[in-house]
Amino acid sequence: MITTQEFINTNLPVILEELFSLIRMPSVSAHKHAQDALYQCANRWMDILLKSGLDKAKVMETNGNPVVYAEKIIDKKLPTVLVYGHYDVMPAEPLELWKSLPFEPEIRDGKIYARGADDDKGQSFMHAKAVEYLVKTGQFNCNVKFLLEGEEEIGSPNLEAFCEANKSLLACNTILVSDTSMLAADMPSITTGLRGLAYWQIEVTAANRDLHSGIFGGAVANPINELAKMLAQLTDNQGKITIPGFYDRVQELTPEEKNLIDRVPFDEEAYKKDLGISHLYGEKGYSTIERTEVRPTFDVCGIWGGYTGEGSKTVLPSKAYAKLSARLVPNQDHNEIMQLVSDHLYAIAPGHIQVEVIPLHGAASYVCPIDSPAYRATEQAYEKVFGVRPLPVRRGGSIGVVPVFEKVLGVKPILMGFGLESDAIHSPDENFPLEMFKKGIETIVEFYLCYVNSQQLSIVCSPQTVDKYLQKVIKKFG
Repeated sequence: MITTQEFINTNLPVILEELFSLIRMPSVSAHKHAQDALYQCANRWMDILLKSGLDKAKVMETNGNPVVYAEKIIDKKLPTVLVYGHYDVMPAEPLELWKSLPFEPEIRDGKIYARGADDDKGQSFMHAKAVEYLVKTGQFNCNVKFLLEGEEEIGSPNLEAFCEANKSLLACNTILVSDTSMLAADMPSITTGLRGLAYWQIEVTAANRDLHSGIFGGAVANPINELAKMLAQLTDNQGKITIPGFYDRVQELTPEEKNLIDRVPFDEEAYKKDLGISHLYGEKGYSTIERTEVRPTFDVCGIWGGYTGEGSKTVLPSKAYAKLSARLVPNQDHNEIMQLVSDHLYAIAPGHIQVEVIPLHGAASYVCPIDSPAYRATEQAYEKVFGVRPLPVRRGGSIGVVPVFEKVLGVKPILMGFGLESDAIHSPDENFPLEMFKKGIETIVEFYLCYVNSQQLSIVCSPQTVDKYLQKVIKKFG
């Protein structure tokens, strides 16, 4: 039988051209003018999934961009895997920082360079090729469903409603999500936790129009100054968030959890060198990995107001703005935190300005158990392909749809990522190493073989099965 590696290498030109056909479509969900590209990409995905051996595929409408659903059901008694991915991508701007055109994929130095090469067209596409290999070699021995959305990069605003309306269609035993990264190419890891997110915009107004700073300065409040004073109160010089009640639901790590984090290799000097900084800064009493993975944070993501053009303009601005975000940890509810922060900002605002706090969006945190059959199968698959047992690692980012699946479908997803930090997702020159692309397909293939075997074993050895067997023995022999 042809091996997965032989299948990939023999068909690599065709495989890459299929992937490139997806990448060439500028499916930027943040751009209103990209609707045609989004629909074209969805339809192209449908064609690719059918060609890969799935029996049914269709583009389904939502209140926003469409989703692609596909399935191959060989026996309803067998376990069902749901594969989630997204076909929308981040804007490519600033275009002048790309060495090659973002939507014209190019291979150089053993990497695919293009917007979506990793996030998430490349990683999602690996699943289609893994299924194709299993089907063509007669090894496909479970059911599979695909769900690809076109709004992940804008917070998946319509996917929860779609899942609620299509629970039976999406029913499954486990969910695979390849939209995360590993520690390194020779150090595989499985993401076992994500932080939640809360995001606001704040608008501060003083006078009803911009004023001459010489004539009115000293008599009228400057909204930029006042906004800066408010924001400065939200954290202290120890890196701790000062908003009352913010930490109320935060739980400290258990010794076991801390031990897992301590196992993650971390080179502080290399980290600082890569970022071009001389010192690290964060909440006192916690390591860098703890700060970025399992502790909540509060940041100003943008601030503006007044005159920012070339040269000088002596203006006392009417308005100032800021965008704020908080990364949240398990037990912190993003809706509760949104209200908590909004109330606090109103409370500390001085009376000589007007403040409006606008909650924008949020996402729940997520933790994956590391003792489930699906996780164990994932672990075995990585180890077989990479030769090293993967480390369970929590990540500081957020993927809003992951906790939605747990909430709506009652299934905890497995975050089976193959990206690297050097892939520059969301940045110019996004890339995906060909080696990781190939190993990703191999690992997904191994997952199916390991997972189905583990599921069948758990059925054979389940308490219910053992009990039925004992009842038969008792009935037959007394």
